[in-house]
Amino acid sequence: MDFPERPDSPPERAPRRPRRHTGGLGPEQGEDDRLDVIVGDPDNPPPPVPRQKSKGRGRSSETLARVLWAIPAIVLAVTVVALGGEIFAAAMVVFAWIGMVEFFRMTERARPFTLVAFLAAAGMITAAHFGDSFQMVLAGVAFFPVMLGFVIARGSLHNVTYSMAVTVFAIIWIGLPFAHAVLLRDLPDHGAALLVDVLVATFFTDTFAYLGGRMVGSRPLAPTISPNKTVEGLVIGIAGGTLGFFLAGLYQDWLSNGEALLMGVCIAAIAPLGDLFESAIKRDLDIKDSGRVFGPHGGLLDRLDAVLFTVVAGYYLSLAVVF
Repeated sequence: MDFPERPDSPPERAPRRPRRHTGGLGPEQGEDDRLDVIVGDPDNPPPPVPRQKSKGRGRSSETLARVLWAIPAIVLAVTVVALGGEIFAAAMVVFAWIGMVEFFRMTERARPFTLVAFLAAAGMITAAHFGDSFQMVLAGVAFFPVMLGFVIARGSLHNVTYSMAVTVFAIIWIGLPFAHAVLLRDLPDHGAALLVDVLVATFFTDTFAYLGGRMVGSRPLAPTISPNKTVEGLVIGIAGGTLGFFLAGLYQDWLSNGEALLMGVCIAAIAPLGDLFESAIKRDLDIKDSGRVFGPHGGLLDRLDAVLFTVVAGYYLSLAVVF
């Protein structure tokens, strides 16, 4: 069989047209449309890209805003603690109500009995000021039958258990600690100083934990609740809170160094629990801040979450160590 001879050189092919970028457009669009995408329409130039603020400037302005909000808050706290008496008790009622408003806004789907909680908080705080811890507990328990009246008045028992549970939760978590703040402030002779010591230790714990976590933190403390908190921050925060209580008590000759260190360690160890407690609630409810009453600092519960725990511990520690 004869095979055809192999040509010495391949046949010439038609030259390829250079490929052009079509801007992601389909083949159905024409050449002019593709050019508009590539070059742009001179009659309709694209809008200018806005300049982004530098991160450093944004952080500086945020820090300044936080400082400007913190100064009057600190002045208010010092003034209220110094005045004491009925003014302090009234202020605790207002704070408790603000915290409850924030909490009930987060849990409004449960339809809590808000009026019952407001009355119970005011009753416990009033009983704490004019009576003692026993009358405070009685005032809180007395509102259970009152809540039953509200249940009957609602007319429907649908999800009423959730309504009552959220109401009681607010009374215990928010109302009871503010009543203990009154009990602590009203302790004879040293109540105001002890309350200041507790507040200083609490805020020192929070501040040192934040700084320690930012600088050397690597191991997460409770990632499911608050991913930014670290074990290193916890340790440094407890050390800072203990130091804060000790420094605040240096001018108090009725409190020995050993007693100050003991109370400081206890307060500093309890403060992170209050912080994590509120963080767990907000994460479950998918809420970032409880409110905006403190501007860039967030809501009252965001700022006083640790205090809701430490003020209760501070009262009983004072009874055990000082009195």
